[in-house]
Amino acid sequence: MRKIVFLFSVLLSLTTIAFAQIDTLKYRISLTDKLNSEYCIDKPEEFLSVKAIERRKKQGLPIDETDLPVNKTYINQIKESDLNVVAVGKWDNFVTVSCNDPRKIDSVRKFPFIKDIELVWEASETDKKNRISQRDTISNDMKWLDTYYGVGLEQIQISGVDKLHAEGFKGEGITIAVIDAGFHNVDSIKGMDNIEILGTKDFVNPTSDIFAENSHGMAVLSCMAMNKPHYMVGTAPKASYWLLRSEDDRSEHLVEQDYWAAAIEFADSVGVDVVNTSLGYNEFDDKSKNYRYRDLDGSHALMSRQASKVADKGMILVCSAGNSGMGSWKKTTTPGDAFNVITVGAVDKEGVLAPFSSIGNTADGRIKPDVVAVGLFADVMGTDGILTTANGTSFASPIMCGMVACLWESLPHLTAYEIIKLVQSVGDRVDFPNNIYGYGIPNLWQAYLKEKK
Repeated sequence: MRKIVFLFSVLLSLTTIAFAQIDTLKYRISLTDKLNSEYCIDKPEEFLSVKAIERRKKQGLPIDETDLPVNKTYINQIKESDLNVVAVGKWDNFVTVSCNDPRKIDSVRKFPFIKDIELVWEASETDKKNRISQRDTISNDMKWLDTYYGVGLEQIQISGVDKLHAEGFKGEGITIAVIDAGFHNVDSIKGMDNIEILGTKDFVNPTSDIFAENSHGMAVLSCMAMNKPHYMVGTAPKASYWLLRSEDDRSEHLVEQDYWAAAIEFADSVGVDVVNTSLGYNEFDDKSKNYRYRDLDGSHALMSRQASKVADKGMILVCSAGNSGMGSWKKTTTPGDAFNVITVGAVDKEGVLAPFSSIGNTADGRIKPDVVAVGLFADVMGTDGILTTANGTSFASPIMCGMVACLWESLPHLTAYEIIKLVQSVGDRVDFPNNIYGYGIPNLWQAYLKEKK
């Protein structure tokens, strides 16, 4: 699959659930304004959690118009045209709707608050069929090793985070959102039974079981959240997690970015601190929507526009660079081109670049990837409940994400922007960054010591 930027070294089961698709078209409706909103920025408690508000106050960040919910009057008028709302994005001010008849869209074009309308999904014959799958059989056999970190040792040591852990910084008090394609069997695997999961939400199909979906997010989560000493310990074993699904692995359409936009805004609203997303886009089933190199400017793709606003909300976004290094595209995928995020490429446990790791720079000349982490033969949990290895920047990203969470726990006075800059500053190639390794492998223990001086 192009959009989920990973290459498993063993075949992990990919699953879908029965999903009765009724509507066959989805459109993103961009709105002109938020006039006459029932909310105001002076009363943020009406649309943001206490933690989200406190996060902004702590970092001196304003609550602005982008935080205001989309105008309900506009949404209701759109619904009255017999359109079903499937996603809403307040930062970019849009409503995504579904229908069967394209003429229904024509009925809303006359509204004065409509800025633009774009087709973002059209069902294929495969999409129109129900798919049913079974849960995998889970093995609960656990083999214990002498080292505290179990199989996870080398991918933690390479960035000095074992020393942060030794000082007591394991992500406690930090909330991480994982936006992915599904978290198959996370609720059933014995090795993952002590992960603190605050909640789940599916933006693709709100009625689905997120633990019966694609297994990619499960493997991603394991890199950070595993907390079984002498078996596997992840990079942020004491953090709390929200599991969010935005990726529909059955097809490749722009609408998945609409789901992602809704997911990142949800993460903000419930007070998440750090977000990992191991998803990337550059090609679509509708080839006319494919991105070009010049589109990697941090603002062309909806997903990149949203990602570029994350630090403005006081959160840190860590994302995978992509696995196009050996293909014709080669470049990072969106949202890896976004501003003020940490885009992560992949190396092996010796620090040598993984050949598949996507390269930069962005269209406007910014260094990408920002840093690199282990993504070649990374240790992860398999969907069968047995530890395995996997290849892809999809795993370099969460390994780094957990590390960043621990660093922020150790330096709580820093802002999201400051943590991002600090991580870049301790890369082993900081003096000569390039479009392959970026700033290199960051030493987060040195980042801690540097800031504590």
